[in-house]
Amino acid sequence: MSNKRTKHYLITGLLSILPIALTYWIILKLFHYFSYPGSKIVAIIFTNHVPKYVPELAGFILTLSFIYFTGILISNVLGKQIYSWFEKILLRIPVINTVYRTIKQITSNLSGPNRQAFKRVVFIEYPRKGIWTLSMVTGESKNKNGE
Repeated sequence: MSNKRTKHYLITGLLSILPIALTYWIILKLFHYFSYPGSKIVAIIFTNHVPKYVPELAGFILTLSFIYFTGILISNVLGKQIYSWFEKILLRIPVINTVYRTIKQITSNLSGPNRQAFKRVVFIEYPRKGIWTLSMVTGESKNKNGE
């Protein structure tokens, strides 16, 4: 087998497995992230009388419940005022405000009612002249000539 073919097969295999592996890793990290707060509560209550996965699963359910009830709270007038007050505090902190604004803008574009992100697919000439790449439109802007 030639060296070129081996390299091709390795790259093809890696590019095939990478999306699946990254998806698995992200889902696993999100599960652990969301189950951690509640699992600590469950572990304290039940100490060592339950299998290891029970506190994690119960913690995940508790954390999702917390997120759900936070959504209910923020959906009413008082909750919106509390959220707005908390947001104003975050926007006054130097480094945090940049991170928060960026994340807020991304989530607003992806979930907002007037979202335009990812509605059209286009070809752009990138990364260099003669190479065309499939891209998703996330927004539009105009140059000096109004084009």
